[in-house]
Amino acid sequence: MKTRVFLLFISLTFLTSCSLENSEPEVRTEFMPVESVEIPEYFIQGNTYEILLSYIKPSSCYVFNNILFDIEGHERTVSILNTVYVNDNCELQNELTTVGFDLTVSGDNVYLFKFYQGKDQNGVDQYHLVEVPVVDGREIESIENR
Repeated sequence: MKTRVFLLFISLTFLTSCSLENSEPEVRTEFMPVESVEIPEYFIQGNTYEILLSYIKPSSCYVFNNILFDIEGHERTVSILNTVYVNDNCELQNELTTVGFDLTVSGDNVYLFKFYQGKDQNGVDQYHLVEVPVVDGREIESIENR
């Protein structure tokens, strides 16, 4: 009797065990070079601005994940992160894709943005630098009212 129960248990274990094949697609992340940026010429202290970034989406296997920031004072290094589904049926696209983020301006210093543009031939990160001055809203009103 014990042998039959043991054999039944072993049989059920083999029948319900998981397959060794992984049905989940392989996933990795990749930083995408920024192709273009829409950013104001100046910021008004205390206001919030939408900053738009465009990048080339190579295929349908690339999915926007996040915009990453490295913030040091008023300097911001900005990168676009995509999730890439490897070993999936992908359609080539080379499609210009636009994503954005909101920035609320604090302080009165010039903001320096460093937008990631990929690596050069030696593997060194390259950046598009944009300086945006911060002005007092009263200064802008007096200029516009002239």
